[in-house]
Amino acid sequence: GYAHWKGQVLNSDELHELYEGLKLNKVNRYDYVLTGYTRDTSFLAMVVDIVQELKQQNSNLVYVCDPVMGDKWNGEGSMYVPKDLLPVYRDKVVPVADIITPNQFEAELLTGRKIHTEEEALEVMDMLHAMGPETVVITSSDLQAPLGNDYLIALGSHRKTKADGTKMTQRIRVESPKVDAVFVGTGDLFAAMLLAWTHKHPNNLKVACEKTVSAMQHVLQRTIKSAKAQAGEGNKPNSAQLELRMVQSKKDIENPEIIVKATVL
Repeated sequence: GYAHWKGQVLNSDELHELYEGLKLNKVNRYDYVLTGYTRDTSFLAMVVDIVQELKQQNSNLVYVCDPVMGDKWNGEGSMYVPKDLLPVYRDKVVPVADIITPNQFEAELLTGRKIHTEEEALEVMDMLHAMGPETVVITSSDLQAPLGNDYLIALGSHRKTKADGTKMTQRIRVESPKVDAVFVGTGDLFAAMLLAWTHKHPNNLKVACEKTVSAMQHVLQRTIKSAKAQAGEGNKPNSAQLELRMVQSKKDIENPEIIVKATVL
């Protein structure tokens, strides 16, 4: 969100070296792996190798992947990572992921299908299930919300195989109030919160999403209120003023009051 940035992009060799260190000390036992924004294809391929190795040690390991590739602005989608990441996400990463949190544009990229209606979104989520993940959440979309234009739609789908081998799918829609500002880091916060709440409610995507989206709302409302106060009357808040107020929202993150309800579809 800022005009300038410094630092290095971690490459796959450096990631591998870090992981080797964890292995040598026998601290490479995990319940969850979460990945987000990446710009490098070899790094992403290395993540897949590591996740597969970790899953061999712990078959219950859950890999949460936020396939960060791009977004839509004024209805037009564009990628903000190199285009060669798409086939790696589609062919290698998504098949080993258990939970994925694409936005609408990323879900369209991964399946090669455009979404114009809720029905099409559900079909796209089924296609994503077929690629591997049990839980698919389209974190934001430009679909028309039943509650009106001031609301943003997120859709979730959880597919589990019952003991007798039959598959059961729970699908939900969440409508949350739009906040008139451009925030940075909301996708990261969403994926992290969803990981936490699906851990606490592994078989109830509805509750997990309600808590995730409610916590997000608390953080965003606190952020915009604080940013406007800092910017002063009539001025537009800048990137620094719109930094998510996460620390100040600690209580809401740990135990969010449910202010956004999900609808079971």
